[in-house]
Amino acid sequence: QAQLVESGGGLVQPGGSLRLSCAASGFILDYYAIGWFRQAPGKEREGVSCISSSDGSTYYADSVKGRFTISRDNAENTVYLQMNSLKPEDTAVYYCAAIWRTTVQYMCVPKPPEQFDFWGQGTQVTVSS
Repeated sequence: QAQLVESGGGLVQPGGSLRLSCAASGFILDYYAIGWFRQAPGKEREGVSCISSSDGSTYYADSVKGRFTISRDNAENTVYLQMNSLKPEDTAVYYCAAIWRTTVQYMCVPKPPEQFDFWGQGTQVTVSS
């Protein structure tokens, strides 16, 4: 079964770091744009960061610029989100998603999960002292 599986979430103190992984199984990520989204209780889903399938272009939400870095390792069929200088407001469930050969601008616009080619199950990130 083709799917995306997120991992790497957990509890971290403010100022700490986590690296989230989004691993694809059953299909090849090379030709897919990948995005990370998050949703906190009572808040709308937010596009956090996206990376293209072609030229490596990236997008970051203003709230995470300079702190988060998205990268892809096609050999590992995995996309990563390195999160540094974490803040309590980063607390949310983080999801990764994929769309075949689209722009990062379109990729990072929050949409219902069914509008993505693949949508992961999510991983909880909690930033608290």
